[in-house]
Amino acid sequence: MPSAILFDLDGTLLDTLEDLADSMNFALGCMGFPAHEREAYRYFVGDGVVTMARRALPRDHRDDGTLSRCIALFRQEYSRRWNAKTTPYDGVPELLDGLAAKGMAMAVLSNKPHDFTELCVRELLGRWRFAAVVGVSESVPPKPDPSGALAIARTMGVPPDRFLYVGDTGTDMRTAAAAGMFAVGALWGFRTADELLAAGARILVENPRNILELL
Repeated sequence: MPSAILFDLDGTLLDTLEDLADSMNFALGCMGFPAHEREAYRYFVGDGVVTMARRALPRDHRDDGTLSRCIALFRQEYSRRWNAKTTPYDGVPELLDGLAAKGMAMAVLSNKPHDFTELCVRELLGRWRFAAVVGVSESVPPKPDPSGALAIARTMGVPPDRFLYVGDTGTDMRTAAAAGMFAVGALWGFRTADELLAAGARILVENPRNILELL
């Protein structure tokens, strides 16, 4: 039996895709670059804002200066529209209610910048208690580096091998493996079952409520 659950945020607890896509397309438009279809962002997101911007920019315009300006414009726009269309996935409130009723310790680790991670959890998932909410910062590198996951385990006083790690991308599955946590692939998120399995998912779940069945 696990003692705690570590969740990814975007694509796992919250459907953030449209607000991320709209914000990055706004940034691209400001710079005179073409926008992308929403579905393209399923593969642009997941590895942090720097990588998302690099993937969204034209291949011949990924120099440091252009990248920095794109990120700044994205952050400016996302700070205005981060909650315009973002909501918890169907089944997530019931999952979190069920975990809380069982007394299961929960935490969030995201490749979002830390300030936006805290904002999204506080405003959209504020009904539930998370022992730790961590995003990318100067002291926490992006996943799949396991540093953030291991720091959360230390903070919570739970051995890594007692965690379920729930995420929707190959990056999440590799993070779980590197941290020694049990990797659970969320099929309702941004990526495919094949990607999750290839990256080390130990089990796949089709619906957030299915996680309760693992307990």
